[in-house]
Amino acid sequence: MKKTLAVIFLIVFSVLALGFGYFLIGIPKEAENVDYGVTFSIKAVRGYDQDPQKVFQEILDDLKVKKLRLVAYWDLIETERDSYDFSELDWQIEKAEKADAEIILAVGQKLPRWAECHIPEWAQGLERQEKREELLEIVQKVVERYKNSEAIKIWQVENEPFFFNSFGHCPKFDKKLFDSEIELVRSLDTRPIMLTSSGELSLWTGEFRRSDVFGTSLYKYVYNQRFGYMQYRIPAIFYQRKVALMRFLFGNKPVIVSEQQAEPWVHGDIKTLPEEIIAETMTPEKFQGIIDYSKKSGFTEVYLWGVEWWSWQKEEGNDTYWNLARELFQ
Repeated sequence: MKKTLAVIFLIVFSVLALGFGYFLIGIPKEAENVDYGVTFSIKAVRGYDQDPQKVFQEILDDLKVKKLRLVAYWDLIETERDSYDFSELDWQIEKAEKADAEIILAVGQKLPRWAECHIPEWAQGLERQEKREELLEIVQKVVERYKNSEAIKIWQVENEPFFFNSFGHCPKFDKKLFDSEIELVRSLDTRPIMLTSSGELSLWTGEFRRSDVFGTSLYKYVYNQRFGYMQYRIPAIFYQRKVALMRFLFGNKPVIVSEQQAEPWVHGDIKTLPEEIIAETMTPEKFQGIIDYSKKSGFTEVYLWGVEWWSWQKEEGNDTYWNLARELFQ
């Protein structure tokens, strides 16, 4: 009996070891040509006391960005119930169209930038069913308003949706509601739907199988409340293996980096922290290292996270990151 258990243990251990090695050992195939874009958040720009229109125009005119991930913030569009103001998003999309830029437009309640869920104050106290109906209504209004724009290539429904319960100030994740959002967008337009997830802390399965395009985050230097500042030491081959496994399970679909770290991840007010703290997670060398890492991971389309910070740094007299990024886009 003991011998049988030992054999079973050895077999299980060997299988797990082989699986572990499959994901972590090997030579990755580096991407040769990479298309870069940015995520633009009007909220992040205002957090730096900057003019969103000025920054956005510089992104188009100076950086020459041709791929944009824009955000339809529910709490900015519908500050009062049934009263809608699309003027800021209208302006962004119009400028992107004139610049022949392509847009991924994110809709829903959990969207890029802290505090993750961007729900109007008037909606936060609604009963569950009523809030569900209001969320679906704003998603429908956004899609219907912009579906005639040729610049929009992809709809993103929510942002890292299966992280509802572990990251951000968000209500409990409602999988049925999430599926209703996807179904609604599909009923309104034929363009592909992108779903996103954490590259380091998620299995991807829930998002990958539901999506037409899958987007992953890619981070190297982070802050954790328990461990402080730390570096993820995940080999580049890990992402190629993970993509291959997901495609084997759920079909061959495009995979992009929807959020690549290109700004500091810090604890505290980024505008007042000393340089040595900023350097824990971002320096010019780290910036370039992360760019090289995503290439080694095999990704050919990458949306950088931090353009608002580069712009603020430039206004503060440090144009290093702005210029590093310009080289990628031009």
